[in-house]
Amino acid sequence: MDKQQLSKDILKLVGGEENIDQVTHCMTRLRFNLNDNKLADKATLKNTPGVMGVMENGGQFQVIIGNDVPVVYNALVGNMSKSPNADAGSTGASTGEKKKRNPVSALFDFISGIFTPILPAITGAGMIKGIVAILVAVGWLSETSSTYIILSAIGDGAFYFLPIILAISAARKLGSNMYIAAALAAGIMHPSITALLADGHNSSFMGITVIAATYSSTVIPIVLAVWIASYVEKAVDRVTHASLKLLIVPTVTLLIMVPLTLMTVGPLGTVLGNGLSGGISWLFDNMSIFASILIGGTMSLLIITGMHYALLPIIVGSMTSLGYDFIIPLMFAANLAQGGAAFGVGLRSKNGKTKSLAYSTGLTAIMGITEPAMYGINMKFKKPFIAALIGGAVAGGFMGIVNVKAYVLTGLVGLPSIAAFISPAISTLLYALAGGLIAIVAAAVLTYILGFQEDNAPQSAEATPAAEPTTPAATTSAAVTEEAKAQDEQVFSPITGEVKPLSEVPDPAFSEEIMGKGFAIQPSEGRVVSPINGTVFSLSKSGHAIGLVSDTGAEMLIHIGIDTVKLKGQFFSPKVQAGAKVAVGDVLMEFDREQIEKAGYTTITPVIITNMHQYESIESAGRTTIKEKELLFTAKA
Repeated sequence: MDKQQLSKDILKLVGGEENIDQVTHCMTRLRFNLNDNKLADKATLKNTPGVMGVMENGGQFQVIIGNDVPVVYNALVGNMSKSPNADAGSTGASTGEKKKRNPVSALFDFISGIFTPILPAITGAGMIKGIVAILVAVGWLSETSSTYIILSAIGDGAFYFLPIILAISAARKLGSNMYIAAALAAGIMHPSITALLADGHNSSFMGITVIAATYSSTVIPIVLAVWIASYVEKAVDRVTHASLKLLIVPTVTLLIMVPLTLMTVGPLGTVLGNGLSGGISWLFDNMSIFASILIGGTMSLLIITGMHYALLPIIVGSMTSLGYDFIIPLMFAANLAQGGAAFGVGLRSKNGKTKSLAYSTGLTAIMGITEPAMYGINMKFKKPFIAALIGGAVAGGFMGIVNVKAYVLTGLVGLPSIAAFISPAISTLLYALAGGLIAIVAAAVLTYILGFQEDNAPQSAEATPAAEPTTPAATTSAAVTEEAKAQDEQVFSPITGEVKPLSEVPDPAFSEEIMGKGFAIQPSEGRVVSPINGTVFSLSKSGHAIGLVSDTGAEMLIHIGIDTVKLKGQFFSPKVQAGAKVAVGDVLMEFDREQIEKAGYTTITPVIITNMHQYESIESAGRTTIKEKELLFTAKA
């Protein structure tokens, strides 16, 4: 890959030098503060060879490059007539950050940031509800038995107490005290308050009316309340002497926010939540086919732009208030259509390498992970992506006609989530499967008919030359310089903590596996050790990210926290330099976990293989908690 040409292409596609207020880079991406984000050609950028993805986060325009980002950054700066405002690897309080944030981008970032961490809890509970429904439907479980009552409580618990779970997640995202937020949610859900408002009659607090409302299983009331509480808490904290903070701040915050929520914020949020759920229900009751075709056909576009995060509160609200949802079936159709389009590419392509990639990414797409097929195949060849949108619309229309609903909230929306469509009426499940088949077949056939232009001459898989190796910026002679046959790579834990799937990382570059595959760790200690025997080929100036290459060729990234590049190295203490040889267990970095989190940043740490094209799959060691030097996962060649 010609990095000079890539940098020129990026410079042009972000709107030219005159549109750049500031450009910096972190470990994996170029970070632009643009004068006008609308002048950037995102669609072309995403399809530019060497660009792994494009994101807008907090008003910042980010171009994901991967390990080669320092080289591309230096080439980019070299092509500019003026120097950027800040040094590489820092974002600081830049001019761009002082500008007003894009409110839509900020809203999507906030929604995804509070819902992504709680998905495991509500997904697990939702699956249990589905299992209970199946057991009752086949007559294996009686609704009057104590077993049914206990299992139902397990399934309903996360939804009933959803405001408390959301309060903790929202407070963490907002940088306020999570336990004060939880206490706020517990206050409005206390049994005595619930009983007071249960009869539908308004009550009063110090002569002020308290409007009757039910807060269990709701979303918007507590999110609004915690958002306002974050300002109250910080305001009280600023005017309180340090010696009294522990006593005064939580007391005043709760005394203000619980009554305020009951009197104003809660009822307003309830009206908004019920309005959204009712509006969606009305739309599908009265314009089902049109709505299903529209959403099924545009869902992939919503995912690309990040706008699908705005649907999460609606989906959760529908599940909790109505017991079912219409949007998940359309996501199912859109995802399977992306897989079908990739299969169509595989069927038509004459290039062995393209065939192999199309079939493998198509399979992952129908399993619910669409990004490899969408970015690596369908959008690359353009017409297959159009075919996938049409396939999603056709399948969505069928789903609307037969009125398919999802009754369980699952994680990845693909074939593994088929349990979401199980209801007392078996027809719903059969219709969902039929809709998925329609999506795959329609997208595949349309892709085959439309065709596409391949960049390379036809060749068999056996004749396909090895891909050009990725050479990191600071690779030493000990690093791998040519791509050989990969070997299985055991990756040991670099951190002591709790193992999480990448889907829980609040950054799409990691959660959607754009950068690579692996796992994340929520640290319980502030130290990073080497997970492999190999070489440190890159160390970010801000200290938050470390790149390594193993002796057998696995390229790895350890990214401590999300957006921690903005700390500019504060709270990080590197113990190695780029080029250093390391063995499993050698100390790479120390960091102050508590101070980083106090500054408002999550310390969840992705540990990923970035050259996954050399490996078939990632095999977990099966641990939920882990210590340094214990096996985390194996990259299978």
